[in-house]
Amino acid sequence: MRAGQVLLVLLAASAVMPAKDPLLNVCMDAKHHKTKPGPEGTLHGQCAPWKDNACCTANTSSEAHRDQSYLYNFNWNHCGVMPPKCKRHFIQDTCLYECSPNLGPWIDQVDSSWRRERILHVPLCKEDCEEWWEDCKDYVTCKDNWHKGWNWATGTNRCPWGSICRPFSEVFPEPKDLCEKIWSNSYKYTAERRGSGRCIQMWFDPAKGNPNVVVAKYYAWKKRSSPVGMENVTPEAARCWVLQGSGLRITLTVSRSVLAVHLLGAWMHTEDVTVKVTSLLVPGATRTPGSSNAKLCPSDE
Repeated sequence: MRAGQVLLVLLAASAVMPAKDPLLNVCMDAKHHKTKPGPEGTLHGQCAPWKDNACCTANTSSEAHRDQSYLYNFNWNHCGVMPPKCKRHFIQDTCLYECSPNLGPWIDQVDSSWRRERILHVPLCKEDCEEWWEDCKDYVTCKDNWHKGWNWATGTNRCPWGSICRPFSEVFPEPKDLCEKIWSNSYKYTAERRGSGRCIQMWFDPAKGNPNVVVAKYYAWKKRSSPVGMENVTPEAARCWVLQGSGLRITLTVSRSVLAVHLLGAWMHTEDVTVKVTSLLVPGATRTPGSSNAKLCPSDE
């Protein structure tokens, strides 16, 4: 094998070696988040499902359950006492925001005095959004956006002067309105259901594992793939590429979590990898999608 070919083997190997994905298993740079996720001995109440790998501390999880806690000094009862069946959804929303390490694909930079990052357009499961709306529809509020516009003169949020307290069902006519408007598009209403692997669940049984891990991996893959025109391609349909250029041929074949690189007859195997074809800088390279079997790649015949 010529020296140039050996170099390309090394380049190919380095491009597919396992690396930490910056979109996965991360914490936001925000007011109360830990710098990196990890286990907590215990988390309070509704935040408990995240105790094995959390971005929140036990103290933060406890404060998430309190009215006007030190977290944000936010008053849920700004238009009267919020019913428990409604409040539990806001507590769960807070737990997800503070504790989840699976929101990386939706972290967005912000210029704020109290945080540098936020979440934007997190695809919330249909049931989570609709149950939230159903349990809160009879509660009253004076605003449809709870992120901003409050009267903070007393140190806690109060309704703006001249605003009127109205039922949730009027302020948020549909579940979509509630989930998308209340926190400035932090969430996105979807038709995807729990267990689909395509939406984030606020509620889950930790005994069955955290379903949001798979969801984050899917959307991280989708986000990485979108710049090269693969927005509508599923991971299962994008298993094989052939790169051709300067007389060389590199075939990348993905089978579940195992990636094999075939370069001039030499095979290298790595596991739990992230495929990024654009990192293989082969002059004049072209990408051709094919099947999951290297022998069936169109340019491999």
